[in-house]
Amino acid sequence: MSVLVNKDSKVIVQGFTGSEGSFHAQQMIEYGTNVVGGVTPGKGGSTHLDRPVFNTVAEAVQKAGANVSIIFVPPAFAADAIMEAADAGIEVIVAITEGIPVKDMVAAKNYIKNKPVTLIGPNCPGVITPGEAKVGIMPGFVFKPGRIGIVSKSGTLTYEAADQIVKAGLGISTAIGIGGDPIIGTPTKNAVELLMEDPETDAIVMIGEIGGNYEAVAAEYIRATGNKKPVVGFIAGQTAPAGRRMGHAGAIIGGADDTAAAKMRIMRENGIHVVDSPAEIGETMVRVLQGEATNA
Repeated sequence: MSVLVNKDSKVIVQGFTGSEGSFHAQQMIEYGTNVVGGVTPGKGGSTHLDRPVFNTVAEAVQKAGANVSIIFVPPAFAADAIMEAADAGIEVIVAITEGIPVKDMVAAKNYIKNKPVTLIGPNCPGVITPGEAKVGIMPGFVFKPGRIGIVSKSGTLTYEAADQIVKAGLGISTAIGIGGDPIIGTPTKNAVELLMEDPETDAIVMIGEIGGNYEAVAAEYIRATGNKKPVVGFIAGQTAPAGRRMGHAGAIIGGADDTAAAKMRIMRENGIHVVDSPAEIGETMVRVLQGEATNA
C-alpha cells in the first residue's frame, strides 16, 4: 500500500503544454506514472506527448477518469487551477507552482476545506511512491521502494533523505514534499499522519525548517500516538539569523519557538530521533530500527 499516489492513480497535468509542464510530464511518463492527459484551456481536442489535451479539468475527469492533478500554472492563475481541480472532483492535487500570492492561497484553501481533496504544496517537489508513481519534479532514480516514509518541507532535502535511506540499505514507501510557502494544503502533521496510518510504512523521516509551528504540532501528534512508529527528524536553517527569510517564503524566524534549536528541542522532547546533519539520516534510521538509537 502507499499514500496519496500509486500505480492506479490517473494523473493529469494542468499547464500541460507549457515548457515546465511538458518537461516534467515527460519525466513522469518515462518513470511509469499513469499520465492520462493534461489541461490547457483553448487547446482541448489536440494531443501532446501522445496524451489528450482537455480544455477543463472537469472534461479530463469525465473523459479520462482523472483523479490526481499536478499543477504547472503561473502564480497569478495557480489558485484558480487548484479550485478548478477540487471542483471537478480530483482527489489529490499537487501544486508545484512557487510564488502564488498569499491572498489567493487563503481563498483557495478556504474553498477546498470542505471538499474531499488533499492538496500538496504549493511550492513543493511533489509526491512519489517509488516504482509506482511520481507526481512531481523529483529525480525518480534516487527513490527505491521500501518501508520508510518521508515528509519534508525542503525539496532538495527530500532527495537527500531518500538517498541516505537507500544507501543505508532501506527504501521508501512514499515521500511527500509538503512545500515551503506560508500557506500550504497539507501541513507536516497531516502528512505524518497519513504515513502513521499506512500499514506498509514502518518508520518516518520528518524534515522541517525554521519558521512556523508545523514541526511542533507534528511532534505533539507523534507523541500522542504513543510513538507507534519511530521518527527520525532534521531541521534545516540552524545558522539562520532571526527576522531574515531563508530560501522558502515560510522560512523566517518570527518567535523563540521558530528557531531550528527550539524545534529540535521540541522534537526530542516528544520522542523523535533528531539528527544534527542530513548526512546522519540513513545511519540513524538503521540504528533506530535495530533498537540501538536514542533521541538524546
